[in-house]
Amino acid sequence: MKLVQFFAVIMAALILASCSSGPKIQYGDATAVETTTIGFGSTDLQSIAAKLVDDLISFPPIVQMTSSRRPVVFVDKIKNKTTEHIDTESITDTVQTKLLQSGKFRFVDMTAVKAIQEQMKFQTESGMVDPGKAAAFGKQTGAEFMLYGNMSSIVKRNSGAQDVYYKFTLKLVNLESGIMEWAGEKEIRKTGEKSFMSL
Repeated sequence: MKLVQFFAVIMAALILASCSSGPKIQYGDATAVETTTIGFGSTDLQSIAAKLVDDLISFPPIVQMTSSRRPVVFVDKIKNKTTEHIDTESITDTVQTKLLQSGKFRFVDMTAVKAIQEQMKFQTESGMVDPGKAAAFGKQTGAEFMLYGNMSSIVKRNSGAQDVYYKFTLKLVNLESGIMEWAGEKEIRKTGEKSFMSL
């Protein structure tokens, strides 16, 4: 009987120890190759952004245009034509950040229009801001170019494997003339065996 009680106490102690230790959490390299599933992942996002930004800022007419000034660009939504739920806004955010950090472009942020309007209304109408230091309506800079694109995929399966082909296309158009000044593409092909076939 005493032996049974002894093992019961040991088991209880082990259970308490495992509960108190909590889950193991580790930090990883955000740029490391991610192969958890065959679906679209962080490595794909990073490779798309790096390729298209390099293509754009090294395109000779763009190099010439940005040598003496920083054109203002508006980024439109990227159309997701794949069957996956892909956060295309995250891709455009990364592309936009890299282009901004290149020092060659400036951007108007249409996602912040409502917040900007509310702040300017506060500055001009609340009576709490010195009129001489308040930001005035009608002085914002209009975009010269629009950056837009789409993402598509082709998925093929058989009994033991899956093949996914992604194509991401990005275009830069002159808003005034309607002329497309640049277009770039990034293709990605991923294959996986049956154990990886969950998108």
